[in-house]
Amino acid sequence: MDKYKFTEYFENETMRKRPYLKKEWCLQVIENPIKVEPQENNRVRFWGSISELEGKILQVITLEDKRTIHNAFPDRRFKP
Repeated sequence: MDKYKFTEYFENETMRKRPYLKKEWCLQVIENPIKVEPQENNRVRFWGSISELEGKILQVITLEDKRTIHNAFPDRRFKP
């Protein structure tokens, strides 16, 4: 986990709103994505399956360095 960082927004907002999330899941999605695409504002979206979320797809948003995690949430609208 040393090569990854988390924004203040992630630490203070994302983890507060979604206390069930685990940082390890975010890293798993970034390292083994099923889809990746650039987002506006110099961010990157990653999607990945997390078995602990009962097959739901987790979307993880990083800054452009792909190492600083900014947000994460189960994506109900994901389409491969």
